[in-house]
Amino acid sequence: MRTLVLGAKGQLGRDLMEVFGKKGEIWGADLPEVDIADGVALAALADRLGPDLIINAAAYTDVDGAEENVETAFRVNETGARNAADVAAYHDIPVVYYSTDYVFDGAKGLPYVPSDPMAPINMYGRSKAAGEAATRKSALKCFIIRTAWLYGPGGSNFVEKILRAAETKPELRVVEDEIGSPTHTLDLAEATLALVQTQSYGLYHAVNEGSCSRYEQARAIIEYTGLKNTVVPCSLNEFPTKAQRPVYSVLDSSAVAEASGYVLRGWREALQNYIQRRAEAL
Repeated sequence: MRTLVLGAKGQLGRDLMEVFGKKGEIWGADLPEVDIADGVALAALADRLGPDLIINAAAYTDVDGAEENVETAFRVNETGARNAADVAAYHDIPVVYYSTDYVFDGAKGLPYVPSDPMAPINMYGRSKAAGEAATRKSALKCFIIRTAWLYGPGGSNFVEKILRAAETKPELRVVEDEIGSPTHTLDLAEATLALVQTQSYGLYHAVNEGSCSRYEQARAIIEYTGLKNTVVPCSLNEFPTKAQRPVYSVLDSSAVAEASGYVLRGWREALQNYIQRRAEAL
């Protein structure tokens, strides 16, 4: 398998490079060398490399920033997605596009399945929903994978933010009324590998099993790293943000298991594994 990973320098891209690199030839592309929104440059890259699969892990992920930088968010998340899908369709190869739990409004109160209607409440979610539509329209051989609360090596993610805050604050105040599905990028990369080895193209959710609040996640981070900080629950109202966020965005990953046989492990086990990887890297 010859794989081209777009967004290879990001936290997900790094684990995709590791996981897919064990299965065959792999190339990684990212800014500034390649701009996914430049369709001509992307087409030339694919023509030169001749991949069997394109994985689009490039994304504008600044949720609050997207409220002001709307054009940039859509340029990357929609136009870039269309370009990647167009190139894949031209070469008659599959393309993977990653989307987000933020395409939902959080009002369901139960885990979301892929067939639930989208209702994004912020610009980031709207740009990713647009990217889904662009990918689906351009490429018949597509895997659209929604995920959530990602953390991985080299990323500015919730786990790293908690650990940085713990260095200077003995007490951490963390919201308890935002519920979701923390997901280790390594597990998402492995789920992706399992899916692309099938021909079951379509829309999937891929997150670590279970759900928790940001407060519960923070407590687990502190516990698993052996720190002594106190974590105190608080409300979203205490931390106003530019972008509105869904208060309940848990995703149901059962379709991944049904299609590929791969079952994502529980979020606590995945978090422990990440912390162990992080310690080994340090």
